[in-house]
Amino acid sequence: MSITEASLFWGFLLVYGALMYWLSPRSTNAASFYRGADDKGNPVSQWSLTASIFISWIFAKSVTNAANLGAAYGVVGGLAYATYWLSIPVAGYVIYLIRTQTGANSLQDFLTSRFGRLAALSFAAAILIRLYNEVWSNTAVVGGYFGQPGQWSYYGAAMLFTFFTLAYSLKGGLRSSIFTDVIQAVVFVFFVGAVLFLILPTNDVGTLVSTGEFRLGAGMDLLLVAGLQIFSYPFHDPVLTDRGFVNNEKTMLKSFVVAGLLGFVAVFVFSLVGVHAQLNGIESMGNAPAAVGQSLGLTALFFMSVVMMTSAGSTLDSTFTSLAKSLAVDLPRLARNAAERLPSLKVGSAVMVVFALLGNIPMFAGTDILKATTISGTMVMGLAPVFLFYGFTRWSPWSFHLSFWTGIGLGVMLAAGLVPASWAIGDGKYALLLGVNAYGFLLCSAGFFLPLLTRRLLGREPQPSQSVN
Repeated sequence: MSITEASLFWGFLLVYGALMYWLSPRSTNAASFYRGADDKGNPVSQWSLTASIFISWIFAKSVTNAANLGAAYGVVGGLAYATYWLSIPVAGYVIYLIRTQTGANSLQDFLTSRFGRLAALSFAAAILIRLYNEVWSNTAVVGGYFGQPGQWSYYGAAMLFTFFTLAYSLKGGLRSSIFTDVIQAVVFVFFVGAVLFLILPTNDVGTLVSTGEFRLGAGMDLLLVAGLQIFSYPFHDPVLTDRGFVNNEKTMLKSFVVAGLLGFVAVFVFSLVGVHAQLNGIESMGNAPAAVGQSLGLTALFFMSVVMMTSAGSTLDSTFTSLAKSLAVDLPRLARNAAERLPSLKVGSAVMVVFALLGNIPMFAGTDILKATTISGTMVMGLAPVFLFYGFTRWSPWSFHLSFWTGIGLGVMLAAGLVPASWAIGDGKYALLLGVNAYGFLLCSAGFFLPLLTRRLLGREPQPSQSVN
């Protein structure tokens, strides 16, 4: 990186961090810090919530993965990754039903009422793993625009970016996160448009949007994986689900539907960056946006870096606030089985600081950012029956555990390479992943319904006092 390039990139990072801190509001009470309300207790507006959901789920690793898959499989790869954004309307509708039918104030409350406190604690552990992965997988993408893994500039930029995001997150918690999300969404959309303005004139648009083959070995297997995981994947991400309880039910549902559709379009459109790389013989080297940016010159590379910083920032601040709520509010309530009472801001702030430090350890170790999505999504496949079929039971802890832990077990086996090759569907790169998710969904569903069927055969219907925990 030349002196001019370094000055431009580091200068933007410094200005970005200073502006976000200056613009973000300060929370003066726990309701504002943990729930995003303003100083008067008013909830988030519909359009602010929509923008927040939209941009907080446009992870830096996500747009990078979408472009990489576009480079590998054409528009099929882009569609495969964009399909994950249909998780948002799915989650919104399920949360709408949960709130209107059960009156629950959080997913933990819902799980406790239907499946017991141990089920809610197991779920909390899963989402903490998810949140931990979100820290390093986003800061690593930002660092990649300043240097290569192993270089001081790579790690320095990632840690400076972490520091800036932590600073304004500490200032306002969820209120600050949602406020800055609106700004970041506008900046993201503008610069994605600028990137496309540079790319589209260099290609035949018809060829650009038709490159790829709809067959299992050419990315269709990952598209089917995404189609299965949208029914489980969103529920282990409190960055998304926490926003399902900050406004009234109808406003929330509208925000989730609009944000999900906008996210699908945005991610697919950005995947065309990778398709451009494929058509023009640009070697992506695991980071198609950076490779395309370098091929088009300094302006394009700078635009790409702005897209990544804004998307990473929106996700990272949301991750910090979700970690604060999970560890300072939700887990203590579950452990004590106590009535709801929000802790002081200092408790949540301490959680943010600890995870800002610990969360970047995998970045220094080096790992594949795509695995942060596909593997974790497989491990929580057992959540799909829990949230899709909860209406079939009033109280069944074993239904949760047989479904949830079956999914966890299959995910661990897949990560450890212990799943037999005979489970593969097709012969593509994601054939085994597809097989595990397809057969796993059936096994998890069987586990969910087994206790219900057993009780039906025995003519018994347990009451909540008969918890397995």
